Formats: sequence, structure tokens, C-alpha cells
Amino acid sequence: MLKPGLPKLIATDLDGTLVRSDETVSAYTHQVLERVRAAGIRIVAATGRGPRLASLTRNDIRVADYLVLAQGGWVLDQAESRYLRQARLSGPVLADVLTRIESVAGPLSVIFEALEHDDSPLWGDYDPTWRYPVAFEARERADCLDGEVIKAFARSPKLDVDELLAVARRVVPADVATVTQAGLDYLEICPAHVDKGTGLAVVAEAVGVDPADVLVFGDMPNDLSMFAWAGWGRVAVANAHPELLAVADDVTLTNDQDGVAVYLERLLSR
Repeated sequence: MLKPGLPKLIATDLDGTLVRSDETVSAYTHQVLERVRAAGIRIVAATGRGPRLASLTRNDIRVADYLVLAQGGWVLDQAESRYLRQARLSGPVLADVLTRIESVAGPLSVIFEALEHDDSPLWGDYDPTWRYPVAFEARERADCLDGEVIKAFARSPKLDVDELLAVARRVVPADVATVTQAGLDYLEICPAHVDKGTGLAVVAEAVGVDPADVLVFGDMPNDLSMFAWAGWGRVAVANAHPELLAVADDVTLTNDQDGVAVYLERLLSR
């Protein structure tokens, strides 16, 4: 059910939500987003992609005012070309988190994202199941933990990602690290208090927008935090994870059917 009036800010996830399964964004979606921006509504990309993928992200959502990257840990003001937030996770804390999870789930394959430059390599255990083309540098875990990282990805050979996330939620306190999953078959481990909700809060404070005036779109458990934070509306695409569908105010068409754009065009046309 659409609320009266219009939101002041719209934030959308990318992969699985705005971006189609063939990894493209349709011309129709770009056109609708341009109409939204022309109506004076700010647009934010809220994605798990790290800052190393900022250029790709800009191409997928060209009219975005801000990019909330790395599950909320890095927030880029596009107009000023500067980061408002740059969160990192210390090696010792991450080592403790991995120990906690492996004590229950068994050995994990772990990939580390530590560098922010365009197309920087990931480090760690090369995993042939990784879905996207990526520069990769094989490194021992101890070497990867000798410093700070942006986030880490962990996969279990025995548990599916939802089972692994359930384990991590039980054994990793929220004030130690944030754990989530974004549909990549990997658990994602981020700094404590880093999620899309806190990342969007940085944007909202910068532009003077209340959460009650924010509409969000998503598809995976990593979007739960921004669904909890935003007050104007929380819309899941039809292909969304059951956890997100359970808390959505509304459901639009799938990402492959340009569900976000269809919803926004309907919103603008009332």
C-alpha cells in the first residue's frame, strides 16, 4: 500500500534488487531513476559492494547522490567526492570472530577485502564458487589478519549460508562484529555497528532527512537493518529472501522485471 505524498529520500540495494540477473540495469530503470531525481527526491545506493567497486556502482545507479558501500561501512558523498564514513575491522577482532564461528561450524574458507582502490584484489583462500570476476591474491589467513580489513567473507563446506548465519548470530556479539549474508553463499563479517541502517543514518544526518521520510528497497538479510531504520516504506522485490519478505511493507516485481522502477513509476504517477 503506497503512502500519501512522496518520500524525501530513496535508498535501494543493487544486486538482486535493482540489478538484473544478467548483471545489467535496464534503460527503463535508469529513466525512472532520473525522473525520481528530477522530482527532488534524493537517491542512495545501499550495497554490500566494497569501495573497490565504486566505479561499477556509479555505472549501475548513475543519479545516486550517495553510495553506501561495504554493508554500510563506507559512505561516499558523490557531489563532494569524499567519504563520510570509512570503517575497518581489526585483525585481532576478526580472528576472534572466526574462532568463535569455527568452534561451532567447523573450518571455513575465508576471503578478505582490505583495499579500497578500484579493482583491488581480494585476499585469502581462493574459492572457485565465487560468483563474480575478481582480482585475487592468495594469502595465508595469518597474513590477512595482520592489520585492518573492510570486511571478510566466510563459507562453510558443510553448512549453507543461512545455517552459517544462524550460527554466527548466536556466537558473535553485536558489539564485536556485524554478521550478515547478501546472497553470495558467504557469511559477511563487518565491523561492529556497521550495517546499511547505520550507513543510511550517516547520509540522513548529512542531508537533514528524517528516517520517517525514507523509502527503501531490498532483497536479502543484509537489507534487514535498513528496513528496520526506514520509516516511509520498506519494499522487497518478489525474489527476496523469506526474512526480508516477512518484514516488508510491500512487495514489488522481481529484479528481472524491473520491480524497483515499476514501483517508483507508480509512485510518481499518482
